[in-house]
Amino acid sequence: MYDLSKVVVTSSPHIKNDEDTRSIMLDVIIAMVPALAVGIFTFGPRALMLTCVAVIACIVFEFLYNKIVHTDVTVGDLSAVVTGMLLAFNLPVSAPWWLPVFGSLFAIVVTKMLFGGLGKNFMNPALAGRAFLMASWPGLMTSWTAVGAKLPLFGSLSADDVAAISTATPLAAMKGGQLPTEGIPDLLLGQVGGCLGEASALALLAGGLYLLYRKVITVNIPAAYILTVAVITFLFPLGGMPHFEWMLSQILSGGLFLGAIFMATDYVTSPVTPKGQVIFGIGCGLLTVFIRYFGGLPEGVSYSILIMNTLVWVIDRKTHPRKFGYPAKAEKKKEEVKA
Repeated sequence: MYDLSKVVVTSSPHIKNDEDTRSIMLDVIIAMVPALAVGIFTFGPRALMLTCVAVIACIVFEFLYNKIVHTDVTVGDLSAVVTGMLLAFNLPVSAPWWLPVFGSLFAIVVTKMLFGGLGKNFMNPALAGRAFLMASWPGLMTSWTAVGAKLPLFGSLSADDVAAISTATPLAAMKGGQLPTEGIPDLLLGQVGGCLGEASALALLAGGLYLLYRKVITVNIPAAYILTVAVITFLFPLGGMPHFEWMLSQILSGGLFLGAIFMATDYVTSPVTPKGQVIFGIGCGLLTVFIRYFGGLPEGVSYSILIMNTLVWVIDRKTHPRKFGYPAKAEKKKEEVKA
């Protein structure tokens, strides 16, 4: 006879899957390693130290918050590690050590934990942290380091040191309607000035292919995002620049690949339906080009994703599939009652 007292009955669906939050986050961390390696090769070991500071700060702030409010410690799911790495990837290598600490505080405590923790935040924590730092210390956040510059491993840089190693980014040149002096191979390999983790489009693409292979993300958002930017910049180049070369320079420069692959695809802050994901990606692409062409900043990836994060609830509501056998009018009426 079987002991039925040990049988646990749950509601459907009955799905067996070894994946959990920790395994997914671990895959994302692995996917970011190529971009981190290129950043270290391009800007030196300070890039690694800056990343470590951001990661440790995110872990500490989440752990302290859990202890203060007497909730289960959640740092084991590795989401704080991912947030720290992404925040560091959005910083210039010349940033002082305290900058990622303040960014981590805002990203983890304000954007994530105060809204209930992982799964309840309405915008990407790393991008929110970057936006906070941009609003608070714009000078430090826009001091781009030249390739091969010798940066001290420890300590902060003086204003003279930052000025001596600073360089313009490819997007700054294109903001003025000119092609960047760096060629397409340099943009692919990351031999350009810019944020720590966004320089090499090839390394970011390698990470994206790994995530697709592991089925952590789908192609919907990255493809819709990048293709939207590609089509618009090809059709409407600034300054009469060559269409194809201008388009390639636009999609390979700045944080487009980083945002499209690693941040726009965030499970919590992106739509759940395939149609919604495509709409989300197109919206991000349109806003990115609009900010790059007409905004006060040369880059628009971060703000475009944050803006679209606030619209995810609308996209999900309008694109969710109708229940089988459920009349459309009745479903609409039910939604109106809920509203």
